[in-house]
Amino acid sequence: MRLLHFADAHIDMANYGRHDAESGLPLRVLDFLKSLDTIVDAAIREKVDLVIFAGDAYKDRAPSPTFQREWGRRIIRLSKAGIPTLLLIGNHDLSPAIGRANAIQEFDTLEVPNVRVISRPCFLSADDLGLPLQVIAIPWISRSGLLASMEMSAAEPSEVFTHIEARITELVNGWLDEANPELPLILTAHASVQGAKYGSERTVMLGADLVLPGSLVKDPRLDYVALGHIHKPQNLNESAHPPVIYPGSIERVDFGEAADEKFFVIAQVERGQTEVEWRQLTGIRPFFDCYAQLKSADRVGAAQNVTASLRSSLPAPKKLAGAIVRLIVEYPREWETLIDEAALREHAAGAFEFHLVKRPQMESRIRLPADQPVSSLSPLELLEQYWRASHTDPAGAEALQKLAGEILSEE
Repeated sequence: MRLLHFADAHIDMANYGRHDAESGLPLRVLDFLKSLDTIVDAAIREKVDLVIFAGDAYKDRAPSPTFQREWGRRIIRLSKAGIPTLLLIGNHDLSPAIGRANAIQEFDTLEVPNVRVISRPCFLSADDLGLPLQVIAIPWISRSGLLASMEMSAAEPSEVFTHIEARITELVNGWLDEANPELPLILTAHASVQGAKYGSERTVMLGADLVLPGSLVKDPRLDYVALGHIHKPQNLNESAHPPVIYPGSIERVDFGEAADEKFFVIAQVERGQTEVEWRQLTGIRPFFDCYAQLKSADRVGAAQNVTASLRSSLPAPKKLAGAIVRLIVEYPREWETLIDEAALREHAAGAFEFHLVKRPQMESRIRLPADQPVSSLSPLELLEQYWRASHTDPAGAEALQKLAGEILSEE
């Protein structure tokens, strides 16, 4: 069976940039939709047998109708192409209140052909799917929902995830025993797994995090594990069976993903053997996260030198074209007027968006012991404290101190 697996679309993550004049959509949303179009095009062109989306269509649980329309247009294309598609509910898609609709509920409500929304753990047999394939599906499980179903008190939060893990392990092992051993078996889940490397999703995560045991997803009775929730692409069971895959998010969400390439996965799944092909998404908008620190000891005294130093912390203007750029600058507070922000913005004029983050630092003061008042020190002793507080070069401070001693002795 030929499977396409992707996750963490977050198509309404419009946290940078302007709006497109023609469509009215934020330009960053168009970036995400471009990646989504690439994925849908590949599924249709290559006539895959099944598409699994492992959760988080949006950035929050209440997307605007405009974003729902754009997501729906892409999923309907899969439906019309006759490709069975599983949509898992992620933590960003699920309302914390029991009984509330999730963000992609409409596909289930309208019974869209070939599209199935997975909102609770389930086992899908070959008959359910209409394919010679079996799927164990674990969407995001909310803490509040589990508390209600298990009649637990909210005063016992430390026990909640222990109970979730035990319940899921029991369910999955039961379904593994029940599955037809002659057909390929897939596990898909929107959750964290022990040993996974997190990306920047910690900054956009909603709610507490359930962590599944590694032994559960690496069970050799499984033939492919399609995961979502962690934005960093990775295989947690490299060079072993089954592949345990996080494809990652389909676009860079923020600066925490600046160095990450973006992928979706096409897998050739057979009983006891699976071949995984990572498909890199091209045209991903670049992020540059730059840092500069100006120190008193390096003081050059002229605004143009300070600005030149900050320019050197940025890539060349040609490389910045179309990129989202952040420059974090730490500097002594008294240098505020030496930073030419206009010149830096001119350097980054071709960038999609440029953020200058100023972090002025207070110089640490040398404090005298509590039992030693300033009046107890001589002028030369006070001057010596001043050289130390102003980080004056030791050789220079020694010469100045000697000269001051001569002047004071003459007085």
